Amino acid sequence: MKTFPFSSERILLARLDRGDDLLEALTALCAAERVEAGVIHAIGAVERAVVGYYDQAAGHYERLVFEQGLEIANLNANVSIKDGAPFVHAHVTLSDADGRCVGGHLMPGTRVFACEIQLRAFTGAPPVRGLDEPTGLPLW
Repeated sequence: MKTFPFSSERILLARLDRGDDLLEALTALCAAERVEAGVIHAIGAVERAVVGYYDQAAGHYERLVFEQGLEIANLNANVSIKDGAPFVHAHVTLSDADGRCVGGHLMPGTRVFACEIQLRAFTGAPPVRGLDEPTGLPLW
């Protein structure tokens, strides 16, 4: 087990623009605000969604694409450093008009309809992602 002691430095509220790529916009916000460690929570809606499921046996992500409007029932993410830059690792739960939910790893290609974000930035040395041999994933 690894732990990373932090203190909360600041909390930012942000609203994304319609048509933004959700993951790219979150990453750009972190870069612009110089956030290298933190957590993100968001609610809103998307016009299109791309989520991933990590196939542990195959060692890669399977992509699921939803070409419809969906509510962001929950988005949780952490911010760390990967390849020298802020990296957002996000999971999202999305609901349709009937209240059915889908979810997974947020992937590029998810287009915002409306999105409100809370970004909690931390002080201290940020966690840095590197290859974790047992899983093959870039972990802290």
